[in-house]
Amino acid sequence: MANAPVQRMSQLMAKTLRDDPADAEVLSHKLLVRAGYVRRTAAGIWSWLPLGKKVLANVERIVREEMDAIGGQEVSLPALLPREPYEVTGRWDEYGQELFRLKDRKGGDYLLGPTHEEIFTLLVKDQCTSYKDLPVILYQIQSKFRDEARPRAGILRGREFLMKDSYSFDLEDEGLAKSYALHRQAYQRIFDRLGLDYRICAATAGAMGGSKSEEFLAPAEAGEDTFADCPNCDFAANTEAITYELKPVDGSDVPALEEIPTPDTPTIETLAASLGVPASATLKNLLVKVGGEIVAVGVPGDREVDLGKLEEHFAPAGVEMVTEADFAGRPDLVRGYVGPQGLGDKVKYLADPRVAPGTAWITGANKEHTHARNVVAGRDFEVDEYVDVVVVRDGDPCPKCGTGLKLDRAIEIGHIFQLGRKYADALKLDVLGQNGKPVRVTMGSYGVGVSRAVAALAEQHADEHGLVWPKEVAPADVHVVAAGKALQTELALDVAERLRAAGLRVLVDDRAGVSPGVKFTDAELIGVPQILVAGRRSAEGVLELKDRRTGEREELSVEDATNRLSA
Repeated sequence: MANAPVQRMSQLMAKTLRDDPADAEVLSHKLLVRAGYVRRTAAGIWSWLPLGKKVLANVERIVREEMDAIGGQEVSLPALLPREPYEVTGRWDEYGQELFRLKDRKGGDYLLGPTHEEIFTLLVKDQCTSYKDLPVILYQIQSKFRDEARPRAGILRGREFLMKDSYSFDLEDEGLAKSYALHRQAYQRIFDRLGLDYRICAATAGAMGGSKSEEFLAPAEAGEDTFADCPNCDFAANTEAITYELKPVDGSDVPALEEIPTPDTPTIETLAASLGVPASATLKNLLVKVGGEIVAVGVPGDREVDLGKLEEHFAPAGVEMVTEADFAGRPDLVRGYVGPQGLGDKVKYLADPRVAPGTAWITGANKEHTHARNVVAGRDFEVDEYVDVVVVRDGDPCPKCGTGLKLDRAIEIGHIFQLGRKYADALKLDVLGQNGKPVRVTMGSYGVGVSRAVAALAEQHADEHGLVWPKEVAPADVHVVAAGKALQTELALDVAERLRAAGLRVLVDDRAGVSPGVKFTDAELIGVPQILVAGRRSAEGVLELKDRRTGEREELSVEDATNRLSA
C-alpha cells in the first residue's frame, strides 16, 4: 500500500450524511452509511464504496498474512455449488430455509454456499491420495450466502457476507489438535492486530457438527450472542454452551407425594402466589413436539427454557410448541397442570440438571385445578434424559469456580471447530497410509467473519463524532484537510504529496465550495487516525495535527509534521 496515489475527496465517491438512516438500529449501521463506507442494495445486501472497500481489504490482508504464517494455502472455490455433496452430508435439509436454493435451465439443483466443508473435502479427496500429502491447511476469503429471515443491523446480519473459511486435514486426532491450536493462535494474532476487544468462549458445534468448538466474540451492544464471563477465573462461554453438573441429593426424608386443590392456578406465578412459596420450589413442565412426538421438558419454575439450546439438542429434528389441537388429542395431558409423575412411558421426559435425583417439587397433578407437593425426582418420576436447557442468568454460578457469572452481548467474529471425521465419513475421504492401507482423514473447520469484523470495529471504535479506526484497518493513515482558501488547498496538496512519498496512505479534503466546518465534521465522521489541517497559519507553513482518538492537537511545520507522521 506504500506510495499509493493521494486520494482526493474532490474525486472520491463517498457522500457523507448528517442524519442516521431511517432503518438503522445499531451504531455500526448508522456510522458506516453516514460516513460513506457502504450503501444498501436490498434487504441484507450491501455495496461497499471506495472507503469501505479499503477497510475491508485491510481486514482481508491481515487475515491472509496470519493464515499464510501458519502454512495455510489460499484457494478460491465457487459460490454456486451442486446439491449432491450437501445431500450426502444431510445439510441440504438441515440448513432449512436459510439455504439459497436454485435450479439451472436443465432443472439441476444448486445452492449458494453458506459454508464449504463438503467442497473442500471433495477437493482434498481429488488432490491428496497418500499420507505424504498431509497435513494440509486450505483457506479462502469469499462471499457466503444465507437467507436470513430478518436481515438487520446493516452488515452485521446480511444475506451475503464476506468470510474467511479454512479447513485442516490430518491423519490422526493429535494432528487435528495441533492444527486447531495453530488456528486458535492465528486468530488471536488477527484480532489483536485488528484492534478488537474479544473473548474466546466455549461454544456449541451447531449445524457444523464435530466435537470441540470455540467462538471469538467481540463485546458490543449490537451483538446477537450472549456470553458469560467469570470475573474470578478464566471461564468464558456462549450461554448456549454452558452446562451444569448433575448433583443428586438425599431425598429420603421427604414426605409422601400429596395432591392439593389449587383452583385457578394455571401458571407458575399464580401457583406460587396461592401457596406462598417461591417460584423456585415449583417444577415447570414445557411441552413441545419433536418429529411429531410430544416431549416434556422440566425446569425449576423460576427459570425459562432456552429454546435455542433445546433446538440444538434435537437438531436436525425441528422443535415446535404444542397447540390446542395437540391437547385436544391427548386428554391425559391437562394444560397448566402437567406433572412428570403421571407421564409414564407415554411422553419422553427431559429435565434440567437442577431437577436432580432426590430434589422435591410442587408440580401439576395431571388433573384440572390440582397440583402435587413433595414430588421427588427418582422416587415419584424418572427423567429419561438430563439436558441443560435453562436460560443462563446474570449471577448464575460459574461452572468452573462457582463465582457469579456476568452476562454481556457480543458479535461473533470467529469460530473454530474440531470436526473430526463427520464429513470425511460422509464423503469417504481416505488416503493411503504408511502401511499401504486406507486411513480416514480427520478435519477442522475455522471461520473469520471478515465483513462482520468491520462492523465489530465500527461498534467498538467510535465516539459521539463518528468512527475512530485503528491504524492497521483505517482507509488512510492521514486525513489532510484544506480549510478552504487557495493557499490552504495548495499547502494541503503539497504536504499530502510529501506524506505519500514518505510511504503513507493519504486522504486529502481538497473540495472547493465546502465550508471548513463541514470538512472538519466529515474528517471526524470518517475516522482516519490522524487529521492534519492546513488552516489559519498556512501562510507561515504551520499545520495543526489532531489525533482522532485522543483529541490531542499540536501545531507543526510541514517538515516536522512529515517527520512525525512518517516515523
